[in-house]
Amino acid sequence: MMNSAGLRRVHVIQGEFKVVSDPNVVLSTILGSCVAACLRDPVTGIGGMNHFLLPGSADASMNSGDATRYGVHLMELLINGLLKQGARRDRLEAKLFGGAKTIARFSNVGEQNTLFAKRFLLDEGITLLGESTGGEHGRKVEYWPATGKARQQALTGVETQKTVALEQRPVPVVKPPETTIEFF
Repeated sequence: MMNSAGLRRVHVIQGEFKVVSDPNVVLSTILGSCVAACLRDPVTGIGGMNHFLLPGSADASMNSGDATRYGVHLMELLINGLLKQGARRDRLEAKLFGGAKTIARFSNVGEQNTLFAKRFLLDEGITLLGESTGGEHGRKVEYWPATGKARQQALTGVETQKTVALEQRPVPVVKPPETTIEFF
């Protein structure tokens, strides 16, 4: 969607990642306990964003029906997507958003997501330029990969609860195609 300033807005939903090289694109997402990692190569202006629900481990993502829920999977996809577009790993820089504790009675998955993302970046040698994580309210995040500019807006309690409801919805299980052939 183009706005009056000629910017094209691309929304990143849970379980997705987007990589762009167009300076007229702004990436956006809405987060509760989920975390979005925004990565870019400042020399090429190639950047992207992901949006994950759970930190996960390599084992968890492989045994799950939907690996895209896990940060470990989406972080790798985002980095590989950046490299395929021409970014260099040694120049990547990051900003993190989300990880709120949106429902007091639940375990703090937001904190676990944040700790995972920070550890992942450290292990990969990617510089963390800044973060806005934790708290009790959701966030609307906008990220301009070409410049590295990021902007967030805190959500109200009602908006946060709507975001949490979206994060809690079950992910549909996709059945693998039948591999048997029936002759009649």
